[in-house]
Amino acid sequence: MSASIRQIRGVAKLVFNLRLCIDRFFFFGRDLLQGRMDLRQFVATLRRLLGFLVRMQHNKFTEIEGRIRLGLYIPGYPSRAFDQASRKFATFGVKSPNTTVLISLTSACAFRCEHCYQHLDKGADSALDPILQAARELQDLGTAFVNIEGGDTFLAYERLRRLCATLDDRSEIWVNSAGKGITLERLAELKTLGLTAVMFSMHSHEPERMNSFMGRSDAWSSMSTGIDLCHQAGVPVALNCCLTVDQFSDGTFEAVMERAKSFGACLVQLIKPKPAGNWLHSHHSAFPPEVLSGIAEKVATYNSHPGYRNFPSISAQIVEESPQVFGCTAGGTDRFYINAKGDVQPCEFLNLSFGNLNEESFGAIFERMRKTFDRPGQTWLCEKHASDVASIMQERNLDRLPLPLDQSRRIHENWNLGPETPLYREIEDR
Repeated sequence: MSASIRQIRGVAKLVFNLRLCIDRFFFFGRDLLQGRMDLRQFVATLRRLLGFLVRMQHNKFTEIEGRIRLGLYIPGYPSRAFDQASRKFATFGVKSPNTTVLISLTSACAFRCEHCYQHLDKGADSALDPILQAARELQDLGTAFVNIEGGDTFLAYERLRRLCATLDDRSEIWVNSAGKGITLERLAELKTLGLTAVMFSMHSHEPERMNSFMGRSDAWSSMSTGIDLCHQAGVPVALNCCLTVDQFSDGTFEAVMERAKSFGACLVQLIKPKPAGNWLHSHHSAFPPEVLSGIAEKVATYNSHPGYRNFPSISAQIVEESPQVFGCTAGGTDRFYINAKGDVQPCEFLNLSFGNLNEESFGAIFERMRKTFDRPGQTWLCEKHASDVASIMQERNLDRLPLPLDQSRRIHENWNLGPETPLYREIEDR
């Protein structure tokens, strides 16, 4: 009973592009006719959408359970969540809405991954009610994609169930897991609450290497068992992989993609190693420009060449975060992070806190962060300021992350976000 997955390519992709343009014309045409936007705004909205659609053509469009997705963080079409995301392009006079949030519900985890960006996020899990309230407010503000993680989310299943039950279909729900705690009964219940897919961590194609990387001898078996249960429950499966620079030249990347295909994954997310958490002082984030270019070419080949039509689509951070696409979307430009302690962070890899949900209202914290990220930029802030985070930790003799609000301010109050990303300059030409 595996989920239905189909790649959209060639003529089918051209037809879909045309269908989507016509559909959005009538979707926003209703707003025009009902006086919710004027003619100038209507034309500008369609122009923005078209520009966005053009930039998405490098992706392999995938139909999952009857809904076509243009990219990882773009809800499947047609859906109410896709409509919600589309309204980002119809915002004038103010900063456009945030569309994606990553929420960590628990620090509980059976594994000790080498790269864990939560390694220093010490402390008790937050009370759940402030997180649920933030989720409700985010939906009202336009968030259309909610990615729920841990730790390992299924180890705190009641918290996971309650968050999914709080959200309505204005947001698409994806859940990250390493496989522990997954059952058919839980998957069936979450499907009724809007679960779209489960994303598993697979950082090597070799079971022994992955077990070593994740610090337990059952990492591979936990993942593969979880994947099998998802297929039985009809829940789509995705994979995320954190590969070092050498693994893109020694055949590991290609072998990982073969494994992903054999596991029936609909999508693979390539996470660039980041200097955060366990790897705050690591050299693994150093990718020379020529290497980044070579990886982008490989991703393009897998996403567009007919010979790879049966492979899952790839969403690579180095491509999505490039100046030609989104740049850095942290801080509520398009995504941000709430950790398991309730700290609101610009992203999971930028170990700064703009406030804690157990101490302040979400609205106050979110407004503070969005003002700091008033204009989206091209600089990968997590990499540029990792040494600053490490220096303050040492200076203040801190043993945990993210940095508290007052120390975080020392980093962000005068930083440079870099040149504005062209896509957002077009969207926010207010």
